[in-house]
Amino acid sequence: MKKLIALLTILSIVSCNQAKKSDYSKKNSKNIVTEEASIPPGKKLLETKCFVCHNAATPHDERVAPPMIAIKAHYINENTSEEEFTKSFINFVANPTKESAKMRGAIKRFGLMPYQKFDEEDLKKIANYLYNYQIEEPSWFKEHWESKQGKSYINSGRKISDIQPSKTPEETGLEYAMETKKTLGKNLMSAIQKKGTLHALQFCNEKAYKLTDSMATNFNASIKRVSDKPRNLNNTANTEELNIIEGYKRIVHNNETINPITKQIGNKTQFYYPIITNNMCLQCHGTPYTQIKPETLKELALLYPTDKAQGYDVNQVRGIWSITFKN
Repeated sequence: MKKLIALLTILSIVSCNQAKKSDYSKKNSKNIVTEEASIPPGKKLLETKCFVCHNAATPHDERVAPPMIAIKAHYINENTSEEEFTKSFINFVANPTKESAKMRGAIKRFGLMPYQKFDEEDLKKIANYLYNYQIEEPSWFKEHWESKQGKSYINSGRKISDIQPSKTPEETGLEYAMETKKTLGKNLMSAIQKKGTLHALQFCNEKAYKLTDSMATNFNASIKRVSDKPRNLNNTANTEELNIIEGYKRIVHNNETINPITKQIGNKTQFYYPIITNNMCLQCHGTPYTQIKPETLKELALLYPTDKAQGYDVNQVRGIWSITFKN
């Protein structure tokens, strides 16, 4: 099952930059003057849509895909314009093939990236962030790259730390949700890659709650994943959560912007954010006997006798994060 991950390469044209990047750092210094001092939306989108697999903080031996800096290093050099960068990534995402890939080593290790459905406007914002800002690097990456490539790489651009404001409750809640998602995701995909979907079901049944609880302890928060169609009855949404889920379903169906929802309750914040399906989810949450294989259905019936979490398609709300933390 190495088809599950390789690289989430993403992106589209955000500016009309026709010039080559012969002086990359000068170009980005100019941006510091012209751009507003705010966090680019591509940063948040990168973290929520890509970092389950491509997080720089994931230990080297636990990776299921290359870090984003590796993607940037392979696709951008001193002569690459933003338009060229965008075009090459978009072409690959639209039709991932070994022949068109620039990261042959990643495909050999992780497998070819499966097709993923992304909103084009989101991809433009992610592209803008990757191209114009410095992104996080694992400590081992520079030595690894130079030993393999024999040359330096591009990670120029504006430092996000220069414009990083204090976190809002929405940003704090989203950080807790995405860090927990990354922890669950990398363990789940590692289980799938090593032993297949049936082993992944056992992982979810035995370890998902423990990992979620450990993240809640780390953040000193209450972290839940709840649904109107729960697989585990412990994940059943309450009345308020059901209303939130229905609201997010309308937002996703209408292709509107997805934002966190927060409520202040005394000295605490209640945070909500949707859990949305992708192609990989359908192995266990899709249509029975077509997307969910018979042996998987049999195991689901044994592990979850009251399972309702089937029949989904891509880009649907399967549930929400419900997180409570102190202000």
